[in-house]
Amino acid sequence: MCMIRINNLKIRVEDDNLLKEKILKKLRIDDLINYKIIKKSIDARDKNNIFYVYEINVLVNEEEKALKKVNDKNVFITTEKDYSYKVTGKKELNNRIVIVGSGPSGLFCGYLLSEAGYKVTILEQGKPIEDRIVDVENFFKTNKLNPLSNVQFGEGGAGTFSDGKLNTLVKDKLNRGKKVFEIFIENGAPDNIMYLNKPHIGTDILRKVIVNIRNKIINMGGEFRFNTKLTDINIINNKVNSIEVNNKEIINCDLLVLAIGHSARDTFYMLYDKGLNMKSKNFAVGLRIEHPKDMINISQYGKYKDILPTASYKLTYQTKDGRGVYSFCMCPGGFVVNASSEEKRLVVNGMSNYNRDEINSNSAIVVTVSNKDFGDNIFSGLEFQRRLEESAYKLGNGLIPVQLFKDYKNNKLSTKFGEVIPNTKGDYILSNLHDLFSKEITNSIIEGIDYFGSKIKGFNRDDAILLGVESRTSSPIIIERNEELISSVEGIYPCGEGAGYAGGITTAAIDGVKVFESIISKYKIN
Repeated sequence: MCMIRINNLKIRVEDDNLLKEKILKKLRIDDLINYKIIKKSIDARDKNNIFYVYEINVLVNEEEKALKKVNDKNVFITTEKDYSYKVTGKKELNNRIVIVGSGPSGLFCGYLLSEAGYKVTILEQGKPIEDRIVDVENFFKTNKLNPLSNVQFGEGGAGTFSDGKLNTLVKDKLNRGKKVFEIFIENGAPDNIMYLNKPHIGTDILRKVIVNIRNKIINMGGEFRFNTKLTDINIINNKVNSIEVNNKEIINCDLLVLAIGHSARDTFYMLYDKGLNMKSKNFAVGLRIEHPKDMINISQYGKYKDILPTASYKLTYQTKDGRGVYSFCMCPGGFVVNASSEEKRLVVNGMSNYNRDEINSNSAIVVTVSNKDFGDNIFSGLEFQRRLEESAYKLGNGLIPVQLFKDYKNNKLSTKFGEVIPNTKGDYILSNLHDLFSKEITNSIIEGIDYFGSKIKGFNRDDAILLGVESRTSSPIIIERNEELISSVEGIYPCGEGAGYAGGITTAAIDGVKVFESIISKYKIN
């Protein structure tokens, strides 16, 4: 369908209810059939004059004639394209396609395979979301960890207990991301994720969406098996033949999608032992930082702070020594959560509900690390993460270790809070985080936070709260795959963030779509 696209349509935030009138004026017309918001962002460069910036598709009668009235490079005729696919594969499948992991990559791969008519079985070592929530809340209250059901493991993956951010820098010429968002919306996500510049669902809504996606897959013929851990793979003539789950049951398998997530550490070792080609990759480590939400809102929006959504930020810096320091997984109006998944190891993450109405905002301030920091072995990065998490656990005696920024700079144990009080899921304790990292990484964090104070007033305030450790920004491992997205073993498809091909909910889901496309290009519907 042809329509008129208007780019860079600016409206003062207080006049946002006049969008239709602004469109009519821009096109010099009296009426229109319909319009659709394609993108909506905030231009807050001038805190005294903040705008919403729109991209709009407008349906009118005789769009060519209407376009002649406007002489503007930001107004042109466009067509709206949807994601489409076609099953072209010819190879036979004797068994259900097995997907390991029910995070975004596994769910969306399974959803589209089921929609196309394939039979899938999704294996999840953790529990369904309803039971997982109970275990996670119990952990927050009692600090008693269930290693198979926690913030990292269980239906929905690690992103379930996060902010539910969906923004991505991936170019989307084939509209895979659009399809992902459509599936989210069909299953209960808010409509505005389709056009907001920084869309998010929130952990509270995301949990419901995941249940709906699961039920849709089941209704389309898919199967879920929870409390089911992949423990071995039987490979014959360099092709997957069957898998073992829970150290006892054998499942025949032609195709195996490995959507295992970035924290499935023992599975990485098993896959390496089975001969899959793997390599280490760079990632980032650091600390969470908390500030009052109102402080961030005022800094970002000034006098508009009460009529705009809770403010976010994205900060980057290169240290004098060439280290990259940046904010990661920013959670406006949220919590810092104890995201541990292994006994006697502690890791933190951020989490927000959809309304983002908690008293503090937080993000991770992380530093890039490479084999110069952790060694050249394939698993050196993974073991580096583990050592950091063991140290964090000891610092807090199992509780989240926290420290004021001023004390962190001065290598001094914090003994009392200032105006900022931690807002956490899971208990915390005042500690000294200074020696958690090498001197170089510690100095990079301090240098970065002080620099960010020049971008956001108060960012480096003395009583800003630091919490440790943020060690799982991304997978430390890449499971190698070829152009068909197949590993060094035929029939095995590494997929998503854990395999090293994504960095967040949307990119993981898109990678699941890519694996789906590869499978349908090679195999018949089973």
